[in-house]
Amino acid sequence: MKYGLMIFSFGLLLAFQQTGWPPAVQKVSKESPALPVDQALKTFFMPPGYHLEPVATEPLVRDPIVMDQDADGRLYVIEMPAFAMDESMKDSFEPICSVVVLEDTNGDGRMDKRTVFMDKLVLPRAVKVLSNGVLVGEPPNLWLAKDTDGDLKADTKELIRSDFGRKEANIEHNANGLYWGMDNTIYTSEHNWNLRWRHGKLEMEPSLVRGQWNISQDDAGRIYRNWNEQPLFVDIIPAKYFLRNPNVVRTRGLYDVLIERHETAIWPVRPTPGLQRAYREGFLRPDGTAVTYASSADPYIFRGDRLPKELQGNAFIGESPTNLVHRLIIDDDGTGRLKARDAYRKGEFLASTDERFRPVNLFSAADGTLYVIDMYRGVVQDIAYQTDYLKTYIKNNKLELPVGLGRIYRVVHDSMKPGPKPALSKATSTQLIDALSHPNGWWRNMAQQILVQRDDASVAPQLKRVAANATDWRTRLHALWTLDGLDAIDAPTVEKALTDKSPDVRAGAVRISERWLRESNHPLHAAVLKRSEDANWSVRRQLAASLGELPQAARTTPIIAMLTKYGDDQIVVDAGISGLAGQEAVALERLLSSSQWKRDDAIAMLAAAITRKRDQPEVQRIFDWSADTNRTMWQRLALLRGVDVGLSAGVGGGGGRPTGIGPASVGFGGSGLGRNRGAGTNPGLSLPAEPKSLTSVAAGTGELAELAKKVAARVTWSGKPVPADQGPKLTPDEEKRVAAGAQIYANACAGCHRADGQGNQGGAPNLAASKIVAANAAAPLRVVLNGKEGATGLMPPMAAALNDEQVAAVVSFIRRSWGHSATMVSVEESKETRGVNSLRKTPWTDAELKRFMTGLR
Repeated sequence: MKYGLMIFSFGLLLAFQQTGWPPAVQKVSKESPALPVDQALKTFFMPPGYHLEPVATEPLVRDPIVMDQDADGRLYVIEMPAFAMDESMKDSFEPICSVVVLEDTNGDGRMDKRTVFMDKLVLPRAVKVLSNGVLVGEPPNLWLAKDTDGDLKADTKELIRSDFGRKEANIEHNANGLYWGMDNTIYTSEHNWNLRWRHGKLEMEPSLVRGQWNISQDDAGRIYRNWNEQPLFVDIIPAKYFLRNPNVVRTRGLYDVLIERHETAIWPVRPTPGLQRAYREGFLRPDGTAVTYASSADPYIFRGDRLPKELQGNAFIGESPTNLVHRLIIDDDGTGRLKARDAYRKGEFLASTDERFRPVNLFSAADGTLYVIDMYRGVVQDIAYQTDYLKTYIKNNKLELPVGLGRIYRVVHDSMKPGPKPALSKATSTQLIDALSHPNGWWRNMAQQILVQRDDASVAPQLKRVAANATDWRTRLHALWTLDGLDAIDAPTVEKALTDKSPDVRAGAVRISERWLRESNHPLHAAVLKRSEDANWSVRRQLAASLGELPQAARTTPIIAMLTKYGDDQIVVDAGISGLAGQEAVALERLLSSSQWKRDDAIAMLAAAITRKRDQPEVQRIFDWSADTNRTMWQRLALLRGVDVGLSAGVGGGGGRPTGIGPASVGFGGSGLGRNRGAGTNPGLSLPAEPKSLTSVAAGTGELAELAKKVAARVTWSGKPVPADQGPKLTPDEEKRVAAGAQIYANACAGCHRADGQGNQGGAPNLAASKIVAANAAAPLRVVLNGKEGATGLMPPMAAALNDEQVAAVVSFIRRSWGHSATMVSVEESKETRGVNSLRKTPWTDAELKRFMTGLR
């Protein structure tokens, strides 16, 4: 593809000449004026054959952030003018946001009619169209709004939940999502419950907090999420399984990384100095472009049929700070193990020279193409998290205004036309069942959702025939889950699906079989247990999770068998242990007695679960086993590593993430990084007497002895000397300050650092283990006020977001939580630290903070 010379009169693009693809980095002026749509379209670079078409543009749509599409193809779009709404870049908590309906009334593929469905909203973040209304997430409220007279305006609204996120939470870290998944669960992101439609009612299902912004699924129903600079995570095992056992310390299979940051790179077509960390050496290439993601969105799995087939099943990542959409290919190694890779060695699926192009969301649409939601503005980083560098860049380049613009584009290929407009709201049940065979995933999804919401079990015989005989495995899977959603599924249909030629259908059948697994001695049990020999990891991993639904007396033996045979797979291990609540000690003893395979990870995780439970007799047995010189060294090490992790995890549960436990073969290292439930409260282990088997090992030398010393330091017993420094007792006023800090932490910090302080892989350090937190107060105060740059990423400055009372409160809370007992911080200390560093423009580094951590000035 050959590009000629383009010179815009306003000086945006100084020179633009490229032969072939991918393009070179373009020379642009420092000015970034807002462009009309026809000019903005000229700034896009795509692979040969692809281009963008406007679906909706301002003034029809303004400040769009997320959308859904109803059964007849209308777009329901959340508009958020309250974000960075003026030159101050502050968010407004006034009710000025809306949900609008966009229609194409003349069939030309471009929306031409706008109707305000629901207005006077405060920073809404999620929308899902149902058959009987529209779910709108406006933290902390989740509304079901209904149009009762057909004018596309909400006449009534019902409060479904009042705990959908937090009203005071930062806009970048609050509940969102509302994605109807294959299993008829309506999934949320960065929130602790999901919804399920059951016979006309929405039921709440507890979950674990995962993800940051939006959700999608693949053809098998696996859920995909993102986290800021980490673009792609997948739920191989749903969160509900890990909630069964409060002692699980790791959740591999849930929110699993498919591509590490060092394995992927982005290629903007313009220099990108306007980023949070663009000042940092190595963050930009010599040509001025970012090397890696600054703030990824979605990811969205393309499941349409009107773009080349090579795009189907790919993940598309909106990268608004660097003005591009990245494409990742998800590969299956043939055995059910997934891994993602960049689609292009160099180059992007979509990139713009326009600094105001902000692809904040994507959508695999009814017409078979991919929609790109462009908020189109200069500012996309919330002011609470802006570094001084970025704030100065924005002001110098006059990016604060204008606001109130926005575009929705569709990606088109020259060889195909977008598909027809749907009309499924009035379709018969037979027509909807036929739509389960549609090549476009949107149609299959919508047909299933309508059938489930109609709650018409009379279609069951037809659906069973489809589940058994449809040519396309995707159709068979949708039919199974539709039957399950109607509670019209039967055991013979599931039994046949358990031997389906598609591993994804077999895995789905294992999940659906759970209603019969819960029954004692049901005939279906034998067919399900045969899947332990399945050749595909997707099936085996799901089986490890589903076995926990068996009656307690029947589940232990088959789960132990799975751990014995497949205990080198961390997902099988964690899924299996999730179903062993109360039986971990039995499983550990039997696994230790088996010498057939080295299963150090399974042994470590079982020991960790027992320790997390604080089961004193069983932990003592673990110490005894670790001291047994007749055991292999790998077993002894695995046992103590497990105890160490169990002590770190604490008691109870939350939505946090893990710390490491040593070598990757045992724990959370490398690409096998897992996710834990959370630390909960973090008391040590108290025993009635000295654990002499542990202390005898600790008295020796070598790796085992060092590990034993570490564990022994965290165990107390009668007669053991108590450390002198337990921290000063708090006064009533200080207790109030800590309580206030807890609320501030929940709203401003927990989104990254998690409620348990355990942090977030690739983005936020573990505060529970942080030396900075417990050091001289000057160090954590500087981090909170001015930010910190380190190996785990950027801690943005909070000086603009928090006043001195709030800073003192939140730092005091952190310094008295998760086992810390450091001194409180006063308002005066915060004021002094703020004033001394008022001219600082960049975050602190580890090297700079060292002198404050030791008390030196």
